[in-house]
Amino acid sequence: MKSAQDTIYATACEHISDFQFDDKVAGVFPDMIRRSVPGYGQIINTLGEFANKYVTPGSQVYDLGCSLGAATLSIRRSIQGRGATIIAVDNSEAMTQGCQNNLAAYVSDIPVDLICGDIRDIQIENASMVVLNFTMQFLAPADRDSLLRKIYLGLRPGGILVLSEKLYFEDDKIQIMLDDLHLDFKRANGYSELEISQKRSSLEHVMKPDSLPQHVNRLNAQGFEHTSVWYQCFNFASMVAIK
Repeated sequence: MKSAQDTIYATACEHISDFQFDDKVAGVFPDMIRRSVPGYGQIINTLGEFANKYVTPGSQVYDLGCSLGAATLSIRRSIQGRGATIIAVDNSEAMTQGCQNNLAAYVSDIPVDLICGDIRDIQIENASMVVLNFTMQFLAPADRDSLLRKIYLGLRPGGILVLSEKLYFEDDKIQIMLDDLHLDFKRANGYSELEISQKRSSLEHVMKPDSLPQHVNRLNAQGFEHTSVWYQCFNFASMVAIK
């Protein structure tokens, strides 16, 4: 899928609808996320490095909330010849169609089972690696514990979960500082004040970030004893948890 420039919120709207991963978003998603999420490219590249170290022969890798397949492609490039299978899941038909097109553009001996469905309905089995890359923040908070428990139970011993999320900070001064730095990042990438304001309004009722202590406590409660932030830029972070 060819990506266009993200101008979805460039025109003033009388009514701002809740954000959704529809055809319009899928068509500009690479540009949108590059200009909105600091360090996204680094995270995607490093997922391949994690996969190279932790994906074991004959196991399964789950990319939950795969969007257009950037994480899946990074992982697949790093695990050639291992007899592993990647299961990529997204509930957006527009995203899974774009993902299928992107996967078809690269030859690989690693099969990808692409599913258009709800990640909460997916059975996790024989997994050596699970990825939630800016996905869990869009789930209802009440569903997050049960999803992580299912992931923990489906991981092989020594398997990993990589969880990337936008963070909320309970310290108001830190929250304001890092939020301001993120807004400056978006301005530097060409977004106008109108675009920033309208997109924030569209996400207000859809994306519910947690604090880092909430993430760590939730991971520990589901059985993960070894957790750490491996990357953070402003209010965006990626964590790794080992079973």
